[in-house]
Amino acid sequence: MTSLQSYLDAISEAWDAYRSDELASLLSLSDAHAQYPRLLVEDPSEEVDQTLDEVIADLVLDHLKVLYEMDRNDPMEAYEHQKSLVTNFNKLLSSQKDQNWPLPIMHVICLDLRRIATRADQELSKRGGKPGATLEKAAELMMNCFRTCALDSKSAEDVTKRWGMLNIVNQLFKIYFKVNKMHLCKPLIRAIESSPLKERYATAQLVTYKYFVGRKRMFDNDFKAAEEYLRFAFEHCHASSIKNKRSTLIYLIPVKMLLGQMPKDDLLAKYNLLQFKEIVRSVKDGHLLRLNEALERNEKFFISCGIFLILEKLKIITYRNLFKKVSVEMKTHQIPVDAFLVALKMMNVEDIDQDETQCIIANLIYEGKIKGYISHQHQKLVVSKQQPFPPLSATSW
Repeated sequence: MTSLQSYLDAISEAWDAYRSDELASLLSLSDAHAQYPRLLVEDPSEEVDQTLDEVIADLVLDHLKVLYEMDRNDPMEAYEHQKSLVTNFNKLLSSQKDQNWPLPIMHVICLDLRRIATRADQELSKRGGKPGATLEKAAELMMNCFRTCALDSKSAEDVTKRWGMLNIVNQLFKIYFKVNKMHLCKPLIRAIESSPLKERYATAQLVTYKYFVGRKRMFDNDFKAAEEYLRFAFEHCHASSIKNKRSTLIYLIPVKMLLGQMPKDDLLAKYNLLQFKEIVRSVKDGHLLRLNEALERNEKFFISCGIFLILEKLKIITYRNLFKKVSVEMKTHQIPVDAFLVALKMMNVEDIDQDETQCIIANLIYEGKIKGYISHQHQKLVVSKQQPFPPLSATSW
């Protein structure tokens, strides 16, 4: 585009023809036009009003002001104009009865809203502002768009605005995870899971959705559900998206390990996740000392990913595998609790005594990882003669 006028003419033509994908590009910060110097006008209102219908003119004017402020490196002012753009767009979307053609525009302007809000928060934090404050405000605006889509329940399936719900939900997930307000994801998940469209959205949208829901289920300690969602995200993520597949594996690996499924070394090597290699080996061997050392050695990485406390839960499986070795060595189904206590002390477990050892054993029995009972009178673990340590899983991956 050689001038502001040619840009406005392109908008006008796309608007008259309801070419929503083209309009979305022309209102996106990621499109090539966002780099054109001739669009960086401080007050383009006269040209905009002369060329465009009033409804679309308001959106375009906001967008041009965003471009101008971003070029001036003022994300906070740019956010105010993007906020106005999203607000005005939602009015347009609401007015389109039994029509969903503007949804592609909603997708790009909400994406830009989140990105600008992130930049604005970075600037705000330099001034001592509350971290994530702008992102939270952006989330409120997106929720208005979500409600517009969700409430469109009477339109025919091919024109319902509910097709736009999942894209907004994914944007909101990214915000809520970033500002550590994951509890706000719950009603969004409920809305998608109850939707008849839930398995019919675009695969890329479903992958993002399943990824975030899987992480949420993991933090809720619902590991079976977490595995299902994260596995879908990993398996359906495009093969060329190595970075995204790796990001999913960071959460899928601990979840699968907690379910007894240990990843193979070649998988860890392929996705550059060798931080897990010693973790896997230690859990398999029941070597609690090595596990603690591996956790400590990679602590910064695991904490940055938010999985350190999840990996701590692997100790219960490590106890199980350690105690299985003790049982094999004792060659009896009546094993003194002291034998397990000695094994724990060899693993440098500090301040451990017989009562605490019995507590660990009791937890393993309760979770079904040991078949047996504790004879308190004789201070022995009496295990079943048939599969006293039930297999954790029949598969590896």
